[in-house]
This record gives sequence, C-alpha cells and structure tokens, in this order.
Amino acid sequence: MSRRPIRAMNRASTFSRMARCAARLAGHPATFLIAVGIVLAWAALGPVFDYSDTWQLVINTGTTIITFLMVFLIQHSQNRDSEAVQLKLDELIWSLERAHNALLDVEELGDEDIRMLKRRYLEVARAARDELRKRPPKASRDPDADDKAPDPDDDPADALRDCDEPEDHERAAAEKSKGDQREAREQDEDRAPRRSPFVRR
Repeated sequence: MSRRPIRAMNRASTFSRMARCAARLAGHPATFLIAVGIVLAWAALGPVFDYSDTWQLVINTGTTIITFLMVFLIQHSQNRDSEAVQLKLDELIWSLERAHNALLDVEELGDEDIRMLKRRYLEVARAARDELRKRPPKASRDPDADDKAPDPDDDPADALRDCDEPEDHERAAAEKSKGDQREAREQDEDRAPRRSPFVRR
C-alpha cells in the first residue's frame, strides 16, 4: 500500500493552546497550594465580615465561575489529546503488515461491535495462555551442581561418550533427542507469524 504524503501541519488554534495551558496549570501542585491559600484567607476573613451573606457569596461566586470555565477548557484539552492518541494508534495499525485495518476506527463502532471484538481478543489471549501452559518447563539448574560456567565449545554429544553402561548411553541419547526436538519446536513457534483474529486485509 502506497503512503500518501501528509500535508504541512498548522499550529493549534489559540483556544486549543489556551485550553492545554489551563489544563496543565490546573494539575500543577502550585495551583493547588494557591487554591488552599485562597480558601484559608477567605475563612480567616470570616470574623472580619461577621460571616455575612456577602462573605459567603464571594467564595460561592468565585468557585462557581472558575469551575464552570475550567470544565470546558479541560474537556477540550482531553478530547484533543484522546484524538491525538487515537491517530497515533491508527498510524501504527496502518503501517504494520500483520495488523488489520478494520481496527482503525474501532472507537467509532457501536457497543455491540466493540464487545464482539473484545470477545475475539479474549479468546486469542486465552488460547495463547493455554499454549504457554502446555509447554514443558525449562530444566532448572541443579543447586548442587558445579558452579563452573559451561564451556560454549563443549559438544553436547560428549555426554554420550562419558556413559559407561549401554543403558546410560541409550537414556542419554533419548534425552538429547527430546531436548533437540523441544528446542526446535519452540524456535518454530517463535518464528511463526502472529495472525490477527480477523480476516487478513
């Protein structure tokens, strides 16, 4: 699939930059400390104003206006960041050969379709875990064995020549054959392509 060149990107609008700045400042620890200081100062001025209705109206009006404006700014910033993440994921799906293009706009699908896709991937994950459970455990190192590191130049067939009895020789040969077959099977599974649970594009 040929890739079309992406046009030059324009900078975000003034409102978008302001929303991102507001969201960044709202989550800063210094902003929280300033808000706590304002509340403490308002509470300390209570006796001065004799806890009047005007004193209560100041904090109520101020917090209501700030909350009302911040809802729109932060929501705009979150929507924009979410769409940017989705576009990055779409680009990865589109560029990977094994990924399926049907997942590019999965966030636009209905709830039933999303649940269906989730069930398919749960089945894939369950099958992968079952395959891992069926694999024989790797031989653990004997703690009583010699601490000397094995020589990479040693031939595994040397262990066959060290056997004194014919039964030991046959048993060692069978274990070596099983080990070679298991290693070859694991390498084949690692090299096998991981297919999407969907029809290939």
